[in-house]
Amino acid sequence: MSLKSNLFATFATVLLAVPAFADSQIVVDDAYARSSGKAAKAGAAFMMIQNQGETDDRLISATSDAAARVELHTHKINDDGVAQMVHVEEGFIIPAGETYMLKRGGAHVMLMGLKAPFEHGATVPVTLVFEQAGEVVLDVPVDLERQDKHGHDHGSHSN
Repeated sequence: MSLKSNLFATFATVLLAVPAFADSQIVVDDAYARSSGKAAKAGAAFMMIQNQGETDDRLISATSDAAARVELHTHKINDDGVAQMVHVEEGFIIPAGETYMLKRGGAHVMLMGLKAPFEHGATVPVTLVFEQAGEVVLDVPVDLERQDKHGHDHGSHSN
């Protein structure tokens, strides 16, 4: 790899690592997306959402040009004790001064009807829509190798 290519790759990595901000109230950090394989028709995005404001906010929806449909999902245990993914139409409350985790096995952004396979190292455009803060536009890096950190547990909340 040439010096120019190395510099570009380093610059791109630094840009992707910078948290996204919305009105200095909502900070999105540690975002990544994954799918189960090249033939997968669905994928998911995970991240830490920090509400640095003095009032609660709510993540009410998400959009992406990478998928035919995008929904906010979580896992619920049914009567048989089996975890099922469910659409959370009301969204997720992001309490003032706290961090809300979108994580594997919990709350997440579900991308259905992928228009192209998720390629490791690529990015997926995702726009998060909040009741108070408005839109937060992200380029979420695809990481097909990342292991679950079991919720990161940075004072996290999840539904």
